[in-house]
Amino acid sequence: MDHDVKHYCGIFGIYGSDEAARLTTLGLHALQHRGEESSGIATGDSDRVHVHTGMGHVADVFGDLDILERLPGHLAIGHNRYSTTGSDSLCNAQPFVAQCRDGYVAVAHNGNLTNTSELRNRMQDEGAIFQTTTDSELVLHLIARSRATHIVDRVTETMKQIQGAYSLVLATEDRLLAARDPYGFRPLCLGQLGDAWIVASESCALDIISARYIRDIEPGELVVIDGNGLRTFTPTESDKHAFCIFEYIYFSRPDSIIFGENVDKTRRSLGKQLAIEHPADADIVISVPDSSNTAALGFAHQSGIKHEIGLIRNHYVGRTFIAPGQDIRSAKVRLKFNPVRGVLKGKRVVVVEDSIVRGTTLKHLVRMIREAGARQVHVRVSCPPIIGPCFYGIDFQTEKELIANNRTVEFIREQIGVDSLGYLSLDGMLSVAPNATHQYCTACFSLNYPIQIENEVSKLILER
Repeated sequence: MDHDVKHYCGIFGIYGSDEAARLTTLGLHALQHRGEESSGIATGDSDRVHVHTGMGHVADVFGDLDILERLPGHLAIGHNRYSTTGSDSLCNAQPFVAQCRDGYVAVAHNGNLTNTSELRNRMQDEGAIFQTTTDSELVLHLIARSRATHIVDRVTETMKQIQGAYSLVLATEDRLLAARDPYGFRPLCLGQLGDAWIVASESCALDIISARYIRDIEPGELVVIDGNGLRTFTPTESDKHAFCIFEYIYFSRPDSIIFGENVDKTRRSLGKQLAIEHPADADIVISVPDSSNTAALGFAHQSGIKHEIGLIRNHYVGRTFIAPGQDIRSAKVRLKFNPVRGVLKGKRVVVVEDSIVRGTTLKHLVRMIREAGARQVHVRVSCPPIIGPCFYGIDFQTEKELIANNRTVEFIREQIGVDSLGYLSLDGMLSVAPNATHQYCTACFSLNYPIQIENEVSKLILER
């Protein structure tokens, strides 16, 4: 389902607070949209690292206050997970913690590595035993196996061996580290709360604890925070960047700053450009809540068509059980969305959607909108057609599941049952992307992959 496309993960870290665990739970609450399968926190109290992980939402895993009391320390890292690689099971819940020859190391990872098989096979041949099915565990193994004497050097060595998309937060008993891949695929920012330092996937996690946004952690940068303060290194560099444009289109919260720009502002610009490229003769503009809300506002503002709330989303569905034998997809859509009949009846409706991946959700939504009395339904999409799988952390990993792969816009229009369909062009999308000097990853739209993928992985994905 399009609106069940899985995000990457959300990571959070804090150093220098007696309430490190509690503040981390708040940060993870703000990042809940980035992962709902599992949650976890690891803390350092100068003597050892404590960890607690569990399946479900942050409130499910850390609802018991006694749990936080078992997580002492002045530093903490946290993780919300979606399984883009590895199965959805407790053994894969992060942070991962290991006791190495001279202390503990905990790691939380957001992204997908692209040389996983090569590293895993090499380490297994050398006797390594893996406890999980995730690529993130490789990071922990590489750090633990390093012969360097200092944790900074071990992490530096690791960053030079792994390839692909990664933002990392790591903890020892008395030190917090944060790293970002040299292409900068995944967002990661730095903040401050009094004397405490914070790192987080998005700035909304700083807002919830009243911390101040300082800056983005740069691509290829390693930040080290300990009793000596904050130090920064650049172990890996690239002459180009590949910021994931999908963060602006769909994943990040609109109240966040990522890649140096406000998400809400960018989404409005995408909607305005969409209205310029694909105007519609209609009475009202509605969004598919929540991720396309601001793009719809931009479309309405540019087109002069009245913006209305035509669909209501139920935010309390959770993991609702649906009995076998029902039309599962249709039932899920009706559980999540309900049309506002008084708004839609007799109207020519523009539905602004952020993206179409498989088309199943949108097809059912269009049917619901028509049943509510809409006279015409026109769909406008605030990104180009998704024609290729993502190897860097988004959960559309095969060509066959993509409705736009090797298919025309007219075919898609007929499949979802709308009167007209318009996608934002690739050039139009990039023309309004913030900071013209930034280079974005557009692989799922253009098939221009910034990092080479392992042959066995790409063959498997293209064949499935």
